[in-house]
Amino acid sequence: MQLDKFSKFLKTLSLKPIQVLDASITLSKYVPLNLSVTNNNLKTVNVASISELSQFIKHNILQQKGKVAFGGYLEERNIYKRSNHFSNAIQERNIHLGTDLWSEAKTSVLTPLDAKVHSFKNNTNFGDYGPTIILEHTIDDAVFYTLYGHLSLESIENLKVGQIFKQGEQIAALGDETVNGNYPPHLHFQIIKDLQGNFGDYPGVCAKTDLDFYIKNCPDPNLLLKL
Repeated sequence: MQLDKFSKFLKTLSLKPIQVLDASITLSKYVPLNLSVTNNNLKTVNVASISELSQFIKHNILQQKGKVAFGGYLEERNIYKRSNHFSNAIQERNIHLGTDLWSEAKTSVLTPLDAKVHSFKNNTNFGDYGPTIILEHTIDDAVFYTLYGHLSLESIENLKVGQIFKQGEQIAALGDETVNGNYPPHLHFQIIKDLQGNFGDYPGVCAKTDLDFYIKNCPDPNLLLKL
């Protein structure tokens, strides 16, 4: 797929991979994870069960001798069927718009670029982000945003809108299933061109009918992560 102007801009921001988790975890310990409907290994897993999904993810990481599992951009997933937050009689939202980085609770979360806090919120719907931070980045007159979902409650306790962070600084830590929307611990990392007036929240999953818009507004996070 040919990159649009914004995606090309993102790709050129760094020649090297940019980390958004604990920088002491080397990139050689990042291993791929497929949670899409096309993964036949998931057919015997009840993805609505935290214990079964956790076991599947941990096994995937151990089998590949990793510490962090990554993936998920534009994956069609069945996991969202468990929550009315994503599915109703009119449409089903099941296309994932960010990259997930699966690691242990309390793992530190870093800003990939210089930023200021745009907004934050505890999104408490079942299956939602839980504590969420949105950062605003301004580079060469271009303004865009990055979203960090499934954080710990402590991550937003003393945060302030407008607070400044330098590239690589810790902004948060991963939450566990009791606060993060009922998922195994992980970071949902998403790039957003236009927040469309949202504050502390933005769709991280979309319906197939809206995919053309979201592909342009939420480009592949791997343009920065380079995993």
